[in-house]
Amino acid sequence: MKIGLDMMGGDYAPLEAVKGIAAYLSAQPSASHLFLIGDENKVAPLLQEHGIPSNIYTIVHASQIIEMNEHPTKALKEKQDSSIAKGFGMLAKGLIDAFISAGNTGAMLVGTIFSIKTIEGVSRPTISSIVPKESGRTGLIVDVGINADCKPEMLNQFATLAACYAQYMLDIENPTVGLINIGEEEGKGNLLAQATYPLLKENKAINFVGNIEGRDILIDKADVMICDGFTGNILLKLLESLHPLAQRQNITHPYFGRFNFESHGGTPVLGVQKPVIIGHGISGHEAFMNMIFVAEKMLKSGLLEKMKEWLDKEKEG
Repeated sequence: MKIGLDMMGGDYAPLEAVKGIAAYLSAQPSASHLFLIGDENKVAPLLQEHGIPSNIYTIVHASQIIEMNEHPTKALKEKQDSSIAKGFGMLAKGLIDAFISAGNTGAMLVGTIFSIKTIEGVSRPTISSIVPKESGRTGLIVDVGINADCKPEMLNQFATLAACYAQYMLDIENPTVGLINIGEEEGKGNLLAQATYPLLKENKAINFVGNIEGRDILIDKADVMICDGFTGNILLKLLESLHPLAQRQNITHPYFGRFNFESHGGTPVLGVQKPVIIGHGISGHEAFMNMIFVAEKMLKSGLLEKMKEWLDKEKEG
């Protein structure tokens, strides 16, 4: 496996990315080959300093960086020698099998949509977020921000993609799917929720259990929770606040530790033909390590081929 890593993306680049590679190598005896994309003059000394063996990586020099505050489309167009632009170029040409970055999220999303084709039949890619359940299980919310405005058909497709991801990446057998709503009864909610419910009900690829409410997010009412990106992003930011809140209050219960985004790495873009992993801008070494593991598992599991099969099953309904 050949995995591309944007070494210049994130607030603590490239140091935390290098530390993440070191942590990955400590935990993974048979490493993938890493293509490290960034300023060679900054990256190479850090690799030597942290004892990263040269046989597991190839440095791809990139003289430019897309900063966090730059306009995504404009920056990708004008900065062709940036680490993000080069990474997508390599992914599109098949020089790498997956691409990881904690850089400008907008640029990563624009690069994904315009450089990597969607899986046949997918109208819009989506992104998800891990939800630690009170029981110890793991859930998934989708969409969490890439599609603020959605159509019912999009949410139905997101459900199929996310359920497939939950089964093969989170190891949840026959994951249950719920529609986030303001009431449990069929017919509740706004026009989007009301129109989405019957589509999910008829979707043969998923195990739909009906509407779920906000109080159900952290319990085992549903493994995969579906909503538009506007709602999902609000939920995501709320859930992300729990770990630092617990730290400020000196709460050391292990459950709250599971809300630390670093332990999950980043979020993959679902619905595209090659793995693209987007990390948080404040990612540290643990997040970079786990993003590499996510990319590896996506490739090893044959997830993208399985998603095509699930989408075909959805159409049967």
